[in-house]
Amino acid sequence: MTVIKKVSFVLATIVVIGCGQKIIKPKAVFSQKDILETRVDSILKLMTLEEKIGQLNQYNGFWEITGPTPKEGQAAKKYADLKNGLVGSMLNVKGVKDVRALQKIAVEETRLGIPLIFGFDVIHGFKTISPIPLAEAASWDLAEIKKSAAIAAEEAASVGLNWTFAPMVDISRDARWGRVMEGAGEDPYLGSQIAIARVQGFQGDDLTARNTILACAKHFAAYGFSESGRDYNTVDVGESTLQNVIFPPFKAAVDAGVRTFMNSFNELNGIPATGNKYLQRDILKDDWKFDGFVVSDWGSINEMIAHGYAKDSKQAAEIAINAGSDMDMESSAYVEYLSALVKEGKVKESTIDDAARRILRVKFELGLFDNPYLYCDENYEKETVGKAAFQEGVLEMAKKSIVLLKNEKELLPLKKSGQKIVVIGALANDKTSPLGSWRIAADDNSAVSLLEGLQNYKGNQLTYVKGADLTEGRTQFIWETKINTTDKSGFAEAMAAAKTADVVIMSLGEHGLQSGEGRSRTDIGLPGVQQELLEEVYKVNPNIVLVLNNGRPLAIPWADAHIPAIVEAWQLGTQSGNAIAQVLYGDYNPSGKLPMTFPRNVGQVPIYYNYKNTGRPVMNEPESVFWSHYIDEKNTPLYPFGYGLSYTQFEYSNMELSQKYFSDDGSIEVSVNVKNTGKYTGKEVVQLYIRDLFASITRPVLELKGFEMIELQPNQTKKVSFIINKKTIEFFTANSKWEAESGDFKVFLGGSSAKTLEADFQYKNN
Repeated sequence: MTVIKKVSFVLATIVVIGCGQKIIKPKAVFSQKDILETRVDSILKLMTLEEKIGQLNQYNGFWEITGPTPKEGQAAKKYADLKNGLVGSMLNVKGVKDVRALQKIAVEETRLGIPLIFGFDVIHGFKTISPIPLAEAASWDLAEIKKSAAIAAEEAASVGLNWTFAPMVDISRDARWGRVMEGAGEDPYLGSQIAIARVQGFQGDDLTARNTILACAKHFAAYGFSESGRDYNTVDVGESTLQNVIFPPFKAAVDAGVRTFMNSFNELNGIPATGNKYLQRDILKDDWKFDGFVVSDWGSINEMIAHGYAKDSKQAAEIAINAGSDMDMESSAYVEYLSALVKEGKVKESTIDDAARRILRVKFELGLFDNPYLYCDENYEKETVGKAAFQEGVLEMAKKSIVLLKNEKELLPLKKSGQKIVVIGALANDKTSPLGSWRIAADDNSAVSLLEGLQNYKGNQLTYVKGADLTEGRTQFIWETKINTTDKSGFAEAMAAAKTADVVIMSLGEHGLQSGEGRSRTDIGLPGVQQELLEEVYKVNPNIVLVLNNGRPLAIPWADAHIPAIVEAWQLGTQSGNAIAQVLYGDYNPSGKLPMTFPRNVGQVPIYYNYKNTGRPVMNEPESVFWSHYIDEKNTPLYPFGYGLSYTQFEYSNMELSQKYFSDDGSIEVSVNVKNTGKYTGKEVVQLYIRDLFASITRPVLELKGFEMIELQPNQTKKVSFIINKKTIEFFTANSKWEAESGDFKVFLGGSSAKTLEADFQYKNN
């Protein structure tokens, strides 16, 4: 096995170098971190400037790896770079056979034998697909979300991968933005807790274990605030929003030990994030002490030219590396120009050293220097991909992700016998759409459809009618697909079938590829002719259960006003149909809560619960128009953040505070009794909100600060308690630092952001 041929030691201790060679020295009182840094430095000192720059270069898979060697063109250039040790990472290469072949070149044919990191977009599963991340966030179940990420990590690691470009921790308030499906919604506290869970799920307790992979917090920063909800668009936000809303999930990811960050496509206040020193060096690396590495988003270094921030690729490379972007994903700007920039004095070699050191450090942490083929076991790959335990795990995650939005006349749960049920909608019989966006390793037609899930229940007469197509042509890529068809020829058959039914289940929403990157929408209602189909079926049979499959909040005011039962079922992954059927039939009582506000109309967007009050929040006199409102729509959302029903009912009472006042070292315990007043066992997410009434900068009307999921039997009551202390009420103040300010506060407890009990308390700093 090739090893690094020359070594320079700083510490007298056990040092493992290269890919397995050991040199043993007497024990010394050095920490594991000291030893790791010594190993990194020992390699860095052997490297030429070009080899250091090579570690900063990431290429996409550029040829059929088991086929002939590329002889000409860009592929041949990239192959030569690989052979010469000028590639630090590859992405979109999967499968043990291909990964081993590339790793063998890096380890056994280059001068220093430095192994590669293999990255892939394992966003919500590899081959076995969990619900889209926004759906998982609706579970508010941190343990289940962590488990979901761990399943994805284990399956991905088994095929040779050791790095995912997830979790996306962007906070977003705009449902038009397609990438809301990839994040945790609109709230920084919930987003932070989910960021921690996903990082821990991917990375586990030991990065050298073969069932864990590197996590990547993205996109740093403010991508979710793109103007108009249009992907890649400009972002212009103030420091308060940046610090109090956008940064917290990223900081939580750092504190959870995330080893990589990805910068974002957008500019922030006039500076592209890829070239933003304030973000990458001042905040991330200096203030937060992040010692992993930052990778650019795909081609984003060269995109600074189109932004109008760099005149050419060479200047873009100079800006990006000096700003703190360590690895270049697919721009080839670093490998082409950094050497010359160092020689010209525009980039310090110490800057290159810092970036290379960060990447080498992570490679050591992965155990790749000790065993570069750690992730290359074909037997383990065969045993792991798609195994039964994964299916059970993603089914549990899917059930917990479903949100019950409406259930009049107790139409749900369905009776298990004696009913004629008609199922309508193209999505009901679709085995690809439920996989959602960002499932690039999954096989088409591999999801359990809703129809298949319902067919597992044999007691009722079940009939399926499509009603209308949602898409035409291929659906692998949205730009090759005709979306929103206008064909209504199937309406008559659907209406005829609906007339004969006791209950109609209508499966409507978005195709799985109508949300995700590059899939922004100006109309967030039901696409195509689905709204018309819904209204026509309603005319002949109003006993409709509307099952929504979508990757973003939708504006469905007509359905809310007319349809008796509405189930938000998102895109739930491989086990989608089974999960939905089990909820519809009551074998699982829905417990999900919305992680994003649902608007009444797209004109309300961006809409979110933690808004500022303004100077004119309410009407001061009859018929006045001079207050903050619309003249054609209510200010309130259709369904608020934190909202979600159950087949049972919960009653909140007896809210108590242990005291009304606390100071620096003190705290307040706030409690509430929650009773299950219905006839089913159910789970409830008890939510704690705070309002800071007067502060050095204006504060939101509500801020989520805690939550707890409880399960109650019928008639059972539980007391749920939370602690409020100085940390609870801290924010980024007018003093440009995180601190708690003295003042008056309100605390709220309830089952959503809109339905709460409240009390007052005070805080005074010493």
